[in-house]
Amino acid sequence: MNGPSDPARPSPLDVEGVTHRFGGVLALDGVAFRLDEPGIHGLLGRNGAGKTTLLQILAGQLRPGAGRVEIFGHDPFERAGTQAQLCLVREGQRYPDGFRVHHVLRAAALFFPHWDAGYAARLAADFELPPRRAVTKLSRGMLSAVGVVVGLASRAPLTLFDEPYLGLDAVARQHFYDQLLADVAAHPRTILLSTHLIDEIADLLQHVVVIDHGRVILRADADDLRREAVALTGPADDVEAVVGNLLGTGPGTALARERLGGVARVTVRVGGTAPVLPPGSAVRVEPVSLQRLVVHLTSSPAAPRDGATAAGGAPADADAGTTTTPQGALR
Repeated sequence: MNGPSDPARPSPLDVEGVTHRFGGVLALDGVAFRLDEPGIHGLLGRNGAGKTTLLQILAGQLRPGAGRVEIFGHDPFERAGTQAQLCLVREGQRYPDGFRVHHVLRAAALFFPHWDAGYAARLAADFELPPRRAVTKLSRGMLSAVGVVVGLASRAPLTLFDEPYLGLDAVARQHFYDQLLADVAAHPRTILLSTHLIDEIADLLQHVVVIDHGRVILRADADDLRREAVALTGPADDVEAVVGNLLGTGPGTALARERLGGVARVTVRVGGTAPVLPPGSAVRVEPVSLQRLVVHLTSSPAAPRDGATAAGGAPADADAGTTTTPQGALR
């Protein structure tokens, strides 16, 4: 994710040392990552982590206080040619007063050179959007659907989704995911998807960037992240013995400890190394979902800056702190 596959072709997105403040609040702190390949990428993190500010900077709506952003080799700020290559869709997107649904779609056709009007019409019908209804009269779900239609039908080479689908019900969200996967396969482009619904979109993602307190704390291939951590469950003494062996022989980190009576569960970041259990061990080894991994990594108030240098590479700074769940919360 950080080494271009074709040095002669500018990366769709290259971010280096981006820092931004709002008054005395440090919203972004030295953010750096690059997306080189088409596909669906996740920008994950808690509320207030800095995701929306970062997306506004990537879209050229804000200038970073420091650092640089390049979209296909160019600064996106006030550059019309670059702006035409990207689309940012946000939750609660504002539209001009008096606009109806069909006005939004007609205006989008003027902004996006790759716009597919036929696809937009089919999507609008799928989401049951009344074309002549005023945007101000749309329900939250319909307003989210308008954003989804614009983002997909824009076919922009770089499309940024800032959780515009949160107003959709589960069925409509699944339709969005299905359409996104199918359309990116048919028309390859780079999608950066910011979301809190990590479990829902985990299987769609090729790469993941995790941001916390304005800093990138992890960036890696999604497949590698699925092997990044395991949960060890069993008799507390046996679990701690296995954890101690893991931490003593490699760069692993205990991310969370949970205990109920004599049973313990410890989530360990192992960097893809499978734990070795003694013969007859009562300890169970289970995979950790991407959502749980992100929760554990962002639970510490002082999570470390990411040290990864290549797609799929294990971060050099692996210590993300340890959280403890009160007795009785193990489930």
